[in-house]
Amino acid sequence: MTKLSVNINKIATLRNSRGGNVPDVLKVAKDIESFGAQGITIHPRPDERHIRYQDARDLKSAVTTEFNIEGNPIQKFIDLVLEVQPTQVTLVPDSIDAITSNAGWDTITHKTFLKEVIATFKQNGIRTSIFVDADIKMVEGAAETGTDRIELYTESYAEAFSKGQTNGILPFIKAAEAATKSDLGINAGHDLSLENIKHFKENIPNLLEVSIGHALICESLYLGLENVVNMYLNKLR
Repeated sequence: MTKLSVNINKIATLRNSRGGNVPDVLKVAKDIESFGAQGITIHPRPDERHIRYQDARDLKSAVTTEFNIEGNPIQKFIDLVLEVQPTQVTLVPDSIDAITSNAGWDTITHKTFLKEVIATFKQNGIRTSIFVDADIKMVEGAAETGTDRIELYTESYAEAFSKGQTNGILPFIKAAEAATKSDLGINAGHDLSLENIKHFKENIPNLLEVSIGHALICESLYLGLENVVNMYLNKLR
């Protein structure tokens, strides 16, 4: 079964919009785990506009499943990850002013930098993953950095699927095959939803984990958080 890691950034966005601590990010994370999710993901950004760096510290003792922290490995982020010691760190090349992640790493151009950062995390016992486009060259480049896994950036798949174009999965199948050939674990995320997750899961070999936030929280407004978490788990079996 592919593991479901729920990104709770949007919970923090809602909390921050009014100040105070409602909704309580820690309680929501614990609830999501109790509903069956196998992981919690956060993506703290330098401006802390949703998840705050202190949230990462607080969640460390609250999360009992896998804890995944993703973000651009600037020094402040690196220091946070080394302090918190999550199960996994996912490296994402988003700019400081990015609304959301919008591209994978160029693992060839940035290979030396990625190798250094990944070595630091692995020396501290933290599993590493690199956010990449569905491009065989980028997957092969990732393998040369020493990373444990890649996370396939799935926006193009989701966009194609929403237009009825099921062949949007093809580059992802090839990228996953290349990853397996290079002994890389495969994660995926970005714009995956109840509508498109089953088709993705059924066609991607050796898919270990998906990270889903925005769609899952939006769907929960209509269907309820516990119900939606279990709907995803059923589609990922």
